[in-house]
Parts: sequence; C-alpha cells; structure tokens
Amino acid sequence: MSISDLYSSGKHKQEIGHFSNIVKMAKANGKISEEEEALLIKSAKKLHITTEEFKIILENPDKFPINPPVNYEERIERLFFLTKMIVADGEVNELQVVLLRKVAIGLHFPVDTVDKLCNEAIQLVIKDNDLVSFTVAIKKIGSI
Repeated sequence: MSISDLYSSGKHKQEIGHFSNIVKMAKANGKISEEEEALLIKSAKKLHITTEEFKIILENPDKFPINPPVNYEERIERLFFLTKMIVADGEVNELQVVLLRKVAIGLHFPVDTVDKLCNEAIQLVIKDNDLVSFTVAIKKIGSI
C-alpha cells in the first residue's frame, strides 16, 4: 500500500464519519423528510459514499466515529453542511440542536463557545449564507 492509498483511505474514513453525522441530523426528529433525503443523496455523492455504504450508514449512523479533519477550515465546512441538514426541512428542533452541539465539540470547536457557535450557524444557514460568508462569521465567534 502506497502513501497515497493510506491518505485516500484516511480521507474516506473522514468522509464516512461526516456523512454519518449528516444522517444523524436528518434522523434526529425520528423521520427523514423529502428535503433531507435529497440533501443526503447530494451529500453522499459529494463525499464519495457508495450505495452500499449509504444503506449501512443510513441504517446505523451511530456505528461510525466523527473522525474530524485537522484543518480548521474543513471543520467549519463540516459544521456548515451539518447545519444545512438541520434547516433542510424548514424545522429546527431541540434534538437536532443538541446533536449539532455534540458534533461541534467532536469537531474540536471550543466547548465554551459551542452554544453561541451553533446558534449562529443555524441563523446563518436560515438566512441562506454561502460557505464563504458562513466561514467568516464563524471565525469571528472564536477560533481554536
């Protein structure tokens, strides 16, 4: 196995971890809406998740660890896509917010700013900010 193979498999583990978190957000209220399902399919394609992996993760997303990226920008990007899943069906419920906070901590955002960070993330996505604007605003709350 070459170094590029190791990187590739490590990167895919991160993608699987990220996708499992997106699935957790979609399932947090006990059902997956049509909007959430469409976003799951789009996310799976972007993250190179196979059909078989998709089915396994959808069945049991808790089986997969977070595997956060080291890069701060990539962690903010993950937060962005997780927040988009929460807002996808137009309803943000408390279970989704609690889960988002837990995942944000798992992504190594500072515990003392997680509540403010997640609340701001939700508001930014509701207001349809793009990833660039989202990143700038999240960085203002506090970096690592």
